[in-house]
Amino acid sequence: MRIPVVALVGRPNVGKSTLFNRLLRRRQAVVDDTPGVTRDRHVGLTEWGGRSFYIIDTGGWDPAAREGIEARIAAQVGEALGECDAVLFLTDAREGLQPGDEEISRALRRLPAAPAVLLLVNKADSDRWETHGHEFHALGWDDTLAISAMDGRGLGEALDQLLTHLPAGGSMRAPAEGIRVAILGRPNVGKSSLTNRLIGKERVIVDERPGTTRDAIDVLWRWQGRTFWLIDTAGIRHRWGHLPGFEFYASLRSVRALDRSDVAILLIDASQKLSRQDQRIASIVEESGLPALVLVNKWDLVAKSTNTMRRHATELRRALSFLDYAPVLYVSALTGQRLSKIAPEIVKLYAESRRRVPTRELNDVLREAIQRNPPRGGRGRRPPKILYATQVRTGPPLIVLFTRRGERIGDAYRRYLARRFREAFGFAGSPLRLRVREAGRRGR
Repeated sequence: MRIPVVALVGRPNVGKSTLFNRLLRRRQAVVDDTPGVTRDRHVGLTEWGGRSFYIIDTGGWDPAAREGIEARIAAQVGEALGECDAVLFLTDAREGLQPGDEEISRALRRLPAAPAVLLLVNKADSDRWETHGHEFHALGWDDTLAISAMDGRGLGEALDQLLTHLPAGGSMRAPAEGIRVAILGRPNVGKSSLTNRLIGKERVIVDERPGTTRDAIDVLWRWQGRTFWLIDTAGIRHRWGHLPGFEFYASLRSVRALDRSDVAILLIDASQKLSRQDQRIASIVEESGLPALVLVNKWDLVAKSTNTMRRHATELRRALSFLDYAPVLYVSALTGQRLSKIAPEIVKLYAESRRRVPTRELNDVLREAIQRNPPRGGRGRRPPKILYATQVRTGPPLIVLFTRRGERIGDAYRRYLARRFREAFGFAGSPLRLRVREAGRRGR
């Protein structure tokens, strides 16, 4: 049974994202006093009174906008209104009735398939401000209620009223399962352009100015019967401590997107020199333990000569040596060059990160590696002894070495063993963790 959809609309800074987060009972959208923080559509599933419905958070709406970022936001609002069953129209009791509220009210009345509209006068967190909200009755909507999204005042009554306008829906259910892919990179490297090109429509706003995306946006992508969730993130900037509040939280959300992802894509701008910030973001990806794919975007803008790609790949590998296990693709989100290779690569990386090797096979490779190159203890010290190994975790693969005098196993020898395990078992695109544990003298 289809689950109803509710859209949140209103002028900038009336509290749509605050209400969205309260309805979802978690901080999914960035909230800040700066107008215009929300630009793209956020979607979340919630429940009230035993009924479930989707909520769509939208950016500040100017129905008269015809160009620039405001027109793109208006197009996003139009998409939300085209698929919703009801609208929560938010206004601001403290600012009073504004011309922008009247424009939005007229635009809602002009919709061809008019959904039910509830006018919510937000920021009415006391009787005084609730009284000020009576002027919004002039807009002529039958359902006009005063609420406070910040503390929940009046929200129960508003949601009870909302349910009377929603069609019958199913019980609460989780979103479609799929591989979750976080797309990270510096501002303006083409993350949103890549997302839109992969799904075949403009789902997230693209603009040539850096910092257009200000939050992590989950976008559904289907490819040959498989489901993916692309998480388009805000560009991670260099100095977080000097950023405005919403930009700081946007960068933080970008990093935290890795916590709910299965695969990470690091996007590099081929038209610019590799920067320290690229290296820093790559180190964040490596530390996350996710299988990684490096995409060098805007390859169409690079002047080509003999072995251009090979030379660039050599420099890239040298700069990102700690991410040497990640495959690299040279693509163009603008022209679609090599984008068809991304989905198969993601599927492969996801499968390899969850590969589990039987202990017997693992130890066969370990014994051979030790015979070829036994560990050394250093001058005047007994060498360490590796008794056996076992894989204890996937995603990323974690192999524990049970040893005697394991503290004498250096980083170089760990890298040697990891390389031997990769040659034997793959683990393509995944960081391979090796942990040394001192074996008890009793037992084995």
